[in-house]
Amino acid sequence: MAPYEKLHAWRECHELALGVYRVTKSFPTEELYGLTSQIRRAAFSSAVNIVEGSSRRSRKEFPRFLDIALSSLTDVGYAWRFSREVGLLPDEDWSALNDHQCQAR
Repeated sequence: MAPYEKLHAWRECHELALGVYRVTKSFPTEELYGLTSQIRRAAFSSAVNIVEGSSRRSRKEFPRFLDIALSSLTDVGYAWRFSREVGLLPDEDWSALNDHQCQAR
């Protein structure tokens, strides 16, 4: 098991990213290079920054990567809100993904 896999925040971000990819498959094709791409990149970024930060030899660098992951989670949160309010994201999907986002924090 890689060191990052032991981190609760990474596990939640990973589940969030998987859920984002699953849910955004149903988004309209005209959103593929807009909202869909933005949400997917932000969700993936939240997990991958934890992975990268945990691999650094210097413990000073890890908090910087965690800060970037947190910023990406904030992006995902707003994108989910927007998606829900414009009718692209059903409430039940929003609720499940929002739980992962909140737990990752």
